Amino acid sequence: MTMSIVPNPSADQADATPRRPLQKGQHTRGVLLDAALSLASQLGLEGISIGALAQMVNMSKSGVFAHFGSREDLQVAIVDEYYTRFQAKVFMPALEQPRGLPRVRAMFENWINLVVTEEVQSGCIFISGAVDFDDRQGQVRDALQAAIGAWKNALIRAIEQAVQEGHLRADTDAQQMFFEVHGLILSAHYDVRFMDNPDATDRIHLGFDRIVDYYSAAPTCGASS
Repeated sequence: MTMSIVPNPSADQADATPRRPLQKGQHTRGVLLDAALSLASQLGLEGISIGALAQMVNMSKSGVFAHFGSREDLQVAIVDEYYTRFQAKVFMPALEQPRGLPRVRAMFENWINLVVTEEVQSGCIFISGAVDFDDRQGQVRDALQAAIGAWKNALIRAIEQAVQEGHLRADTDAQQMFFEVHGLILSAHYDVRFMDNPDATDRIHLGFDRIVDYYSAAPTCGASS
């Protein structure tokens, strides 16, 4: 499975007069995915089942099967939907910023904002899924790796553009910088969600500024305070 972070097609590119059964089916699938995401936030991907989802939405198991042919199909669909929403909240708004460090910073800020405003309550399917499927092969693991890999590549590309724009040093190792920034995100989930550390968000922002300052062509520490 290969994923890339790209804008969704605009409304004028879609069929202006879809058939009613298709509209109804898409709506029902959307309702099911909303419920499935909520259920996954409580139980994790491994805890998801066709029966549990059917009970949650008061629908027959056969009705859910009509949209997701198996438990694995449902889990993959949850990963894909989570990825789509993550992209809309974190990546797409960052594209409004100029190429280079402003865009890198926006991607990080959007990511942290998602952690502290939503995922502090619901958790992160990327993280919980990695725990559930780190030692298992199959389509769900493939979907998780593809989604996380697409986001990783997008941020690495943004860092490389910051080098090209002269915002970061020419010898910047983009993959190493991503690794360090990603470490802050993992720390955020641990300290904000699990440890309930009131200083965590400030420390995470300080950590990001120090990373940027290290790789920057000019000192920037404290720029986002």
